[in-house]
Amino acid sequence: MAVTVNIYYSGVNGNARKFAEEMISAGIVSDIRAEDGNLKYEYFLPIEDKETVLLIDCWKDQHSLDIHHSSPMMERIIELREKYDLHMKVECYISDETGISETNKSFIKE
Repeated sequence: MAVTVNIYYSGVNGNARKFAEEMISAGIVSDIRAEDGNLKYEYFLPIEDKETVLLIDCWKDQHSLDIHHSSPMMERIIELREKYDLHMKVECYISDETGISETNKSFIKE
């Protein structure tokens, strides 16, 4: 079962966005995307909150996420979070493998 973690990074003076930009420019994001089991690692900017960045981080299973969390990559991420003095709100979701229900599909335009 896939594990999706939504992390809301918040700071001041645009620090959350600077953090995400440095994660990308330093090659950390591409390194994470290349890790075995990573399905998605993508930043989004909430329209109504200029001081927050949303990271959607998805892994094929908890084991893959655990390996990522124990890797030296996490030290680099923590250093950048501290550099930009960011606070986090985290949500975690486990997929049910059934996908989108037929009822919900009627609301989706592809």
